Amino acid sequence: MNRLVRMHARAATFAVAALAVVAASPALSQELNALIWCDHADPALLQPFEEANGVKVNVKEFEGTGAGLALVEQSQPGDWDVMVIDSIDVPRGVEKGLFEPLPEDQLPFADLFPEVKMDASTLVDGKRYGITEKFGYNTIGFNNTKVDVADMQSMASLTDPKYKSRIAIYDYYLPVMGMAALSLGKKTADLTEADLPALRDELMKMKANAKLVGEVVASQTALATGEVDILVGGGEWVTAGLAKENPALDFSIPKEGAVLWSQALAMFKDSKNKDLALKFIQYVMSPEGQARLATSSCYWGMPANSKAALSDDEKKTLRFDEQPEFLARAQAYPAPDADLDKKMQDIWTEMLQAQ
Repeated sequence: MNRLVRMHARAATFAVAALAVVAASPALSQELNALIWCDHADPALLQPFEEANGVKVNVKEFEGTGAGLALVEQSQPGDWDVMVIDSIDVPRGVEKGLFEPLPEDQLPFADLFPEVKMDASTLVDGKRYGITEKFGYNTIGFNNTKVDVADMQSMASLTDPKYKSRIAIYDYYLPVMGMAALSLGKKTADLTEADLPALRDELMKMKANAKLVGEVVASQTALATGEVDILVGGGEWVTAGLAKENPALDFSIPKEGAVLWSQALAMFKDSKNKDLALKFIQYVMSPEGQARLATSSCYWGMPANSKAALSDDEKKTLRFDEQPEFLARAQAYPAPDADLDKKMQDIWTEMLQAQ
């Protein structure tokens, strides 16, 4: 538990630490401004790029595409150079006229796991506006000494009375509703309003079986400390970073599948440092940058580049060799339009309030 709390405390201060380090160096002559998720604020990722290029990387953390786009709207054109964004949300930035097409011939697209290139999202009108850099799964996380591991191969376990009050639910509606859809045999990409009653019923069954619904830190902590034995929505992002201290933490890709999360890098059209922005993206996508990003102290995840320079132990922890089979059974986050999204959030709120 203490390590988990420390990990998240460090994540909250990484941006400050990184800026302090680079501010102390008189050799820095350029600046790059990046809107990022916490894994990019790790000095272990930033410092090699800064030192190699004489650059100061200014970072601003956010959670969720909506929050990131709100920050952009509050900024002036040219304030930001690069952005981390859910791969499926790249078109939202393109629609707003925010992003610059990326030069595919200068990035390692051929080395990406094919399933996470996410062409349907990162390609818009034949131009590439984002490159997936990291991915993983919202699935079933669990303590393998406290559950029947065979049970974890089916989402039926999430509503099984056997595990009543031994379950936590990650408090993010899209991936968990995606899991509910998979448990019902529905495809996440095909969800419509007609599916909502069945999704609601499945969520209510999960909630009735759960001890708590919590955001990232609360849900991770509950699993890590033994308050619960199963985390709905968990995955390698929960278990991998804690593997050395608690090797009993594990995750499964059940027979129904899992929800694939993937994050991408995009370059701002109004960037004043496009050459530097591209160089940063190239660094993050390099085998060395990918290894540092995959094992960030904020959270671990699979590198999109199959040639990431991970150690054998790191690959084992991330279950690197099993990825082709995992990816074959994973489905992307639901991507509802505005009207369906609001209705899904309303159901989620109803579930949260249910006693």
